[in-house]
Amino acid sequence: MAQRVQTLFLDDLDGSEAESTVRFALDGSEYEIDLNAAHTEDLRKVLAPYVRAARRSPGSKRPARTARRGSAAGVSNSEVRDWAKSQGIEVKDRGRIPAELVVKFKAATGN
Repeated sequence: MAQRVQTLFLDDLDGSEAESTVRFALDGSEYEIDLNAAHTEDLRKVLAPYVRAARRSPGSKRPARTARRGSAAGVSNSEVRDWAKSQGIEVKDRGRIPAELVVKFKAATGN
């Protein structure tokens, strides 16, 4: 019996599909929230004036890139994976998708 397990990341505000996990800290507590692109942009716009006026605290590091974000190619990683599997192409469930696979996906789907 074949089984397919799919993990969906949902926007913590409205339940839509999340595209990234945003981490931030306030008053000594660290937070992370899964957001879609629009909510991520809204949060960054609201915080921008405060970030510009602030200074980094001693020992603070540059934030790591989020693991769950759309690819730079502008396509959904889950769509590419689903398409590849439907074509019989082996692709890992996690991690980076090879660029040549994204090119094939775009050519086949017109995305």
